[in-house]
Amino acid sequence: MNKQSLYPPTLDGNSIEKKRQEIREYFHNTYSLYEKIFELLKDDSVFYRKSEPTRHPMIFYFGHTATFFINKLINMKIIERRVDPNLESMFAIGVDEMSWDDVDSANYNWAEVSEVRAYRDKVKKIVDTLIMELPLTLPITGESDMWVILMGIEHERIHIETSLVLHRQMPLEFIKEVDDFNLHPQSLDAPQNEMIDIAKSTIYLGKERTHNLYGWDNEYGSYTEEIESFQTAKYLVSNAEYMKFVRDGGYETSEYWDEEGLNFLKTSGAKHPTFWVEFDGEYRYRALSSVIDMPQNFPVDVNALEAEAFCRYKTQKEGVRYSLPSESQYRAIYERSGLEDILELSDSDANQNFVSFSSSPVNRYNFNGIYDVVGNVWQWSRTSIFGFDGFEVHKAYDDFSVPTFDNKHSLILGSSWASSGNLIMKNSRYAFRKHFYQNAGFRYVISTDNSTKKEQNSYEEDVTKNCIESYFSEVDYSYIAKAIKYVTTPTTKALDFGCKTGRSSFELARYFSEVDGVDISARYIRVGVDFKEYTILNCLDKTISLNDFGYERVKDQVAFKQADPNNLKENFGGYNFVVANVENLELFIDNIKDRVTKNAILVVFSPIDRKEFELLEESKGFYILRKRG
Repeated sequence: MNKQSLYPPTLDGNSIEKKRQEIREYFHNTYSLYEKIFELLKDDSVFYRKSEPTRHPMIFYFGHTATFFINKLINMKIIERRVDPNLESMFAIGVDEMSWDDVDSANYNWAEVSEVRAYRDKVKKIVDTLIMELPLTLPITGESDMWVILMGIEHERIHIETSLVLHRQMPLEFIKEVDDFNLHPQSLDAPQNEMIDIAKSTIYLGKERTHNLYGWDNEYGSYTEEIESFQTAKYLVSNAEYMKFVRDGGYETSEYWDEEGLNFLKTSGAKHPTFWVEFDGEYRYRALSSVIDMPQNFPVDVNALEAEAFCRYKTQKEGVRYSLPSESQYRAIYERSGLEDILELSDSDANQNFVSFSSSPVNRYNFNGIYDVVGNVWQWSRTSIFGFDGFEVHKAYDDFSVPTFDNKHSLILGSSWASSGNLIMKNSRYAFRKHFYQNAGFRYVISTDNSTKKEQNSYEEDVTKNCIESYFSEVDYSYIAKAIKYVTTPTTKALDFGCKTGRSSFELARYFSEVDGVDISARYIRVGVDFKEYTILNCLDKTISLNDFGYERVKDQVAFKQADPNNLKENFGGYNFVVANVENLELFIDNIKDRVTKNAILVVFSPIDRKEFELLEESKGFYILRKRG
């Protein structure tokens, strides 16, 4: 590769044609780099392997970023025709260990690698044409069709990094060397860590919507916090420093781990960091495509639970309270380093944007006395991601952030060697579950501040409104009982499409032993999931329980799932009864007609005239139909 990675185009400028060319070059660079990293897989058979049990096989990720473009362009009505409906449903929904994630490969008839390569080529041509022909004014805003193109590009940049993590987790026998993927020169002893004073300050987080770089919804808005003075580690924790924890029995000493950490140890069987390889009591290091002698002065790659356990260990050893930094404390470190924004640091300034394809020594990149403030590996924080004041979802990707506002996703800060695009911007905010592995390590702080997050309402305004309307108001669900009377086949399986926060799905469970509550937005589904899991729903200072409605005994009959109503996956089918509250009923009927049983009953909320169905009754804004036998 002549240029391994380009920096993203700004949203402003004086020439529309020049801006089109900038976006086009950035798109091609991203698309090519993404395909390049899959050359690490030894042969096409490896595409069907999982490197991590809770993830999809690699074929999913190879197709996912291309289908993301088409699905978003279709949903935003920028294009009208799909390229391949089967692939665009198969590769639509990723995995974050939510209850609605489907990682069962038995539910997927995975496409051939050659088919996905051909599909990616078709999508590339479509996006390339759109970049040059879509209406465009400057600056580009969130309302512009071009914003959706930029969203697709930055989404693929995220998956470049996360896919590299999965490739690194793949057993080495299935990975091959790629000449362009250079490791950073390895060196010997690690430096002794020391503490640096950070002064008391006022921290301002968030950015204006007039900012001239693309951003995800969680970056916008504002948040202010007064932080007390604290001390931060000069270096990221190195493999050598972490080795002491491992050698001292850190993974066998339960007091260093909280409940979530102990569960991680039990389920994973971890005895050391995942990218360490043990040989006869000695440790070596798994790089991207090889196992090398332990680089003592590279940062250790760990998840948040391991980083927290190390801090407890160090606290016990030294009698001083160590912890991970908060998001605001990290920003104070960032400002202390003299950085303003991150756009075009040179190769000699930071290990990011593919300067190399590995970590580097923790004492290599100096930022005004503190090393690796950005780059090398991401840094776990103790802050659970939340929405700033003024947070709003973007309608093209309304569940990018909100499902992670659950106090289970910790922010990672600062970027890594594999970060590029939006990931290396000052205001970027990404969060993962604590047991996830990324290209992430940590630095510790000594602080009197024990805060971990900003408390906020679990659900934003429009979801809260839907909660109130469906759960707290006297909503009439008599149409379900009315339609049930027409059912002539065994009433075993029902579909509630456009289920929103799930009230209608629970109502259906009174009559059906199996109910799929499906919505395109995970923002809404998570309300029903929370209600089912915790039996108590708190919404806008109102509290109800499943027992208030008699749902406790039927809750296990409901499964909430995320899917596109107009492009369902193959495993949705066999329904005796369907409730559909969707925007485009014609498309939905086309998609559902072969997924229902003979004489199945449909309840829809707008009129439809289709020969496959007979109208049985019209009442109070809903229509009861039967599939013709």
